[in-house]
Amino acid sequence: MENGYVILGIIALLFLSMYGFSYYSVFREKARQKKEQQLEAEAEAQRVLRRQKMQAEINARVEKFNKRKEEIQHELELLKKMKEQQIS
Repeated sequence: MENGYVILGIIALLFLSMYGFSYYSVFREKARQKKEQQLEAEAEAQRVLRRQKMQAEINARVEKFNKRKEEIQHELELLKKMKEQQIS
């Protein structure tokens, strides 16, 4: 009877080790997927920051261009007025 318990214990240990081994591969796969998702999220965050920075630079250039355009328009208007005053 004592040998029966030993054999039963060995069989139970065998099944537990098989279950543990199969679950370990599933656990590793889930951990790998989680790590990939985290890396992908970080890369996406970097892309968003880069896009925001580039958009800010573009906005600054457009604002500078528009300001210069307004100054040129103002200068042209002043020149027109001066020309009209000289003609009259």
